[in-house]
Amino acid sequence: MNQILERAKQWLSKDFDLQTRQAVQTLINQDTESLKESFYQDLQFGTGGMRGIMGVGTNRINKYTLGKNTQGIANCLKETFPFEALKVVIAYDCRHHSKELAELVAHVFSANRIQVFLFSALRPTPELSFAVRHLSCQCGIVLTASHNPPEYNGYKVYWKDGGQLVPPEDKAVIEHIQKIDFKDILFSPIPDLITPVDQEIDEAFLKMAVANTAFGVSNTAKADLKIAFTSLHGTSITLAPKALEKAGFSKVHIVKAQAEPNGDFPTVKSPNPEEPEALKMVLELAEKQRADIAIGTDPDADRLGIAVRDLKGKMKLLNGNQTMVLLTDYLLKKGQEKGFKGNEFIASTIVSTPLMEELARHYAVECKLGLTGFKWIAKMIKDHPEQKFIGGGEESFGYMVGDDVRDKDSISSLLLACEMAAEAKAQGQSLYQKLIALYKTHGLYQERLVALVKKGMTGAQEIEKMMKGFRMAPPQRIDNIKVEYIEDYLLSKKTNLFTQKEEHINLPVSNVLIFHLEEGSRIAVRPSGTEPKIKFYISAHKKLAATEDFDRTQNELHQKIDDLVTAFGI
Repeated sequence: MNQILERAKQWLSKDFDLQTRQAVQTLINQDTESLKESFYQDLQFGTGGMRGIMGVGTNRINKYTLGKNTQGIANCLKETFPFEALKVVIAYDCRHHSKELAELVAHVFSANRIQVFLFSALRPTPELSFAVRHLSCQCGIVLTASHNPPEYNGYKVYWKDGGQLVPPEDKAVIEHIQKIDFKDILFSPIPDLITPVDQEIDEAFLKMAVANTAFGVSNTAKADLKIAFTSLHGTSITLAPKALEKAGFSKVHIVKAQAEPNGDFPTVKSPNPEEPEALKMVLELAEKQRADIAIGTDPDADRLGIAVRDLKGKMKLLNGNQTMVLLTDYLLKKGQEKGFKGNEFIASTIVSTPLMEELARHYAVECKLGLTGFKWIAKMIKDHPEQKFIGGGEESFGYMVGDDVRDKDSISSLLLACEMAAEAKAQGQSLYQKLIALYKTHGLYQERLVALVKKGMTGAQEIEKMMKGFRMAPPQRIDNIKVEYIEDYLLSKKTNLFTQKEEHINLPVSNVLIFHLEEGSRIAVRPSGTEPKIKFYISAHKKLAATEDFDRTQNELHQKIDDLVTAFGI
């Protein structure tokens, strides 16, 4: 505690403004627990950038932690690229203080004599990724905490390829940040170097999104599709309705109570489309309007949740894996009809459904697997310019269509989903029937995510202890099924427990363990890089002979996953 107190007292110097000094002194005098949580560590970059609770302290999002990071990035940019060509673009979402923090970041960059393009109002994260390359910038920043609770904020950092920071750039940026003292931050802006942007980028982004998701579906079919949509109080309201209109979808019903951007997210417990409760209002609207498809996006509009009508005509939420395989199969089918050149690939992550690999084999394309986070898919595109990226995603409700946006993109993805749904409806089918057809061809894969929340310093310690325990004493059997091999991405090692043979894993080091059972099921474990959680990803599959067997086979797999969860002790 003494070390934490000394860290806090440094914030009482005149390098910090009066309001900050007063807030820190109050913590020192009155709130030991909050003081500890605010200063016990520095915020770190994770799989989705840097996120944290807003407030004073080194472990909080505030003027000084963002200023320090921005100053470090500015120094790295000046060392890496020709100074006279340096440009950055900055966007922000609907969260509390996002606009002020975006302006702060712009001030620091301009104070370093770097040209800044600053969106004049809130915009989706995928538009920021697109804008980096469209404006020929070396860096992009978006102020967002994605789907985290209202007390959070943060920012994502993008490099000149439009993707988030990956090795070796991330290491260089972090080294520059670590060299910065708070007194070194240049806060005084040069206004002439800050240029507002909005409509020009909007139009270019929308043109790209519509073009990338148009596959010849008739205007009549599009006009016949009924869509229910919610932005969950987030940024997609700025572009999604326009995108749907430009693409030819006219029957769009919007949840009005959630259409106004609001950082409190007053109508939901969590603005996360992964959680069924978040989409309750759009599902109600879909039933009222007899919609064919319901769509909800998260606050910064990179993730989306989709519901379609099942075999009984009821709205059914798809999970992220199901949405991913539907979209990917559609892109592959359309690509195959045009003719593949043999250099195509799709992409996913090591914790997402193995069905993506089955699709790749079926269409004779490559499936590249990476760590969690779309920055790794963006890196695949950058590292393999000789190949054509078709599409890809991960289980956490994110998808990327083509390579114009180098991050998950709910705007392009919802257009693609509606294109596919309109085509299916015109053929007398539904997306749910399309999904079952995929399962009949490739096997019925079912996945489940179990996330345990472990908040604060003690939570982080508990997660570390759990991961250490799995490594020190890995299970040999789970639900009386033998574990055939274990993949340890922290040690870059795959071990066959039957033969004791070890193989090297050729991916960056990451704190992930995957237990593969001899009958084909698997359990992956990893601490979240963006939330105070430890996550367990369970996957199981069986053959599906006929559509009428779907419910029974699916229930059998759900029961199997229940048994695995219980046996694994989660």
